[in-house]
Amino acid sequence: MTTVEDFSCFDLAQTIACIASDLQTPHRGVAAAFGLFQEGNTIPFIARYRKEVTGSLDEIALRFIEDALTKAKELADRKATILKSISGQDLLTTQLREQILACQDKKTLEDLYLPYKPKRRTKATIARERGLGPLAELLLAQQKLDKTKKAVVAPFVDPAKDVPDEASALAGACDIVAEVWSEDAGLRAWLVKQAQHGKVGSTVKRGKKEGGEKFEQYFDHSESVKRIPSHRLLAMLRGQSEGFLNVGLQLEDDVVVGEFKRQVIVNLGFEFRGELVSAAEDCYKRLLLPATESAVLEDLREKADVEAIDVFASNLKQLLLSPPAGSLPTLGIDPGFRTGCKVAVVDGTGKFLTNTTIYPTPPKSDTQGAAATLKKLIETYDIQLIAIGNGTASRETDAFVTSVLKEVQRPITKVVVSESGASIYSASDVAIAEYPELDLTVRGAISIAHRLQDPLAELVKLDPKSIGVGQYQHDVNQSLLKKSLEREVQSCVNQVGVNLNSASPSLLSYVAGIGPKLATSIVGYRDQNGEFQSRQQLLNVPKLGKKAFQQAAGFLRIRDAKNPLDNSAVHPETYHVVEKMASTLSVKTKALLGSSEILTKLQPNDFVDDQFGLPTIKDILQELVKPGRDPRKEFQTVDFAEGVNQIADLAQGMTLQGVVTNVTKFGAFVDIGVHQDGLVHISQLANRYISDPSEEVTVGDVIKVKVLEVDAQRKRISLSKKDA
Repeated sequence: MTTVEDFSCFDLAQTIACIASDLQTPHRGVAAAFGLFQEGNTIPFIARYRKEVTGSLDEIALRFIEDALTKAKELADRKATILKSISGQDLLTTQLREQILACQDKKTLEDLYLPYKPKRRTKATIARERGLGPLAELLLAQQKLDKTKKAVVAPFVDPAKDVPDEASALAGACDIVAEVWSEDAGLRAWLVKQAQHGKVGSTVKRGKKEGGEKFEQYFDHSESVKRIPSHRLLAMLRGQSEGFLNVGLQLEDDVVVGEFKRQVIVNLGFEFRGELVSAAEDCYKRLLLPATESAVLEDLREKADVEAIDVFASNLKQLLLSPPAGSLPTLGIDPGFRTGCKVAVVDGTGKFLTNTTIYPTPPKSDTQGAAATLKKLIETYDIQLIAIGNGTASRETDAFVTSVLKEVQRPITKVVVSESGASIYSASDVAIAEYPELDLTVRGAISIAHRLQDPLAELVKLDPKSIGVGQYQHDVNQSLLKKSLEREVQSCVNQVGVNLNSASPSLLSYVAGIGPKLATSIVGYRDQNGEFQSRQQLLNVPKLGKKAFQQAAGFLRIRDAKNPLDNSAVHPETYHVVEKMASTLSVKTKALLGSSEILTKLQPNDFVDDQFGLPTIKDILQELVKPGRDPRKEFQTVDFAEGVNQIADLAQGMTLQGVVTNVTKFGAFVDIGVHQDGLVHISQLANRYISDPSEEVTVGDVIKVKVLEVDAQRKRISLSKKDA
């Protein structure tokens, strides 16, 4: 019995060679990365601690390799399935087998399989059931006949089979011919190529103009297939999915059909040429064009998805790596009008201390009482940071807090922070587990405070999609989006490092090699046994084995540990190297940390051995200069203009300070403190040409902008960074 294994198509050597060529990197590095993946190593661990093995491949290259290997394996598995299917039909020829094995993309592979693929009942299958297959083969052969057309068709007339006359016989045979042509891989590839010279167009559906105003610019719109920007394609497709637009492929049909006829009708003197012309027109309109339209739009959609996801991931990275304000006593305020402002106080470690509600704005307007409460909290808990959510009543609350701070004789940093996703967090299982006794509005205020202290530690508690730094996140490939964003979160967490004795399960779960279950187990062990005193103690955590320890240890930090290296990015497997360095200089290990003067006396090559090469030794020395260094930028605040609290307060020509909240391919959105982000179009980002807004700004940047135009009714603000 034939099995899928008999058709094994995965060629590892060829796959590695192709990946190495695409990356323009040595073959051995890709092969080494594959081997490390097979052993269960994570991307952050390989990128940081196995540089000499891979030739210093970074995370981006390692992700590419991992994805390419997965894609190649999936393609190979599909080839095996297809070969088995065709073989089971006794239709697998040597030529077809070679074509399938040589195929390098899924679409071409599926086109090759199409004629042999089990299909639904079509006009052609019905015609074959009526015995018209031989007549169709005769038409396809286009050879000179030795009898009349009537004599050729007559034998296929059979009223019992629902073929009452010659016309019916020819119509059925032409249905078969049209399907055969439509399933020809070469013809399908040719038409897809022709489509690259066409356009993607959208039109408004009948009766849908009202209610579809947000898609108004696409009511009658078309762009070149080759040049349509991803964000506009996704907007058009969203309009179609919401029932307002029709989106399709626009070709010069007369020209394309003419060329198609020339390709399929090779004998111009063939007696049934007229019937074949009709079959070709039917094939193009009914079968080939819809299939090509679907294939081209799907290809464009996939590319647009990748681009949109890349932008989302880049924005997410910048947000996660936003500078922390620090481990200081913080007061978080979740603003509101009718229900008041929820206030929560947390200490420098993020521990919740107390909460209350104040009413500094209408309708209650207890400004005096609110001010007294705020001052008392500041004094009682030695508040040094105040975080105000940027939602409803944010600017009014900000103005109130500013007035209170003028009466407080101490330096306090006040910051308006994004509360995107805070409401989702407040009602989540994570929040309930952290603060089961608190109302969700109080959890929101706590989250706002935590976001100021350490954005990364708090934002990892959210589904990355809810953080609000992408576009079309609900339209793109969801599994690809999830994978990409989770990779980015993991990368950021491991890049910064995690305090083992204060990290939440959510944060720990993103450390290389840990995951949600082990994270919960680590916190449970910590709660039961007290703070960790050393990294080695991790091996006492239930179900945390040597492999998980190897992957995670270098990214975990223990402050005031007995071994100072436990609070650095030096991996425990190389502690002996540092000890050798200290011995060489006749000093204690602790003396090396932070002492660039002592470390410059060491020669990296003196510590290279069979296990650890020069890249690792250099990384160790760099880490020893600034052990446990936080790679994030220095904390910076934005000063919103006083008196500019809503769109109505804006005027053309105003110069304001704002913070970049989102970056897209067409520009950047900036919060200028009026509850509605303004757009700096790509053309207004710099006094020079830029092809990508990320060349000029990133999420979290504090910038100056000039107001170009305000449309209060549509809530649109146009801004410029030029000469602002």
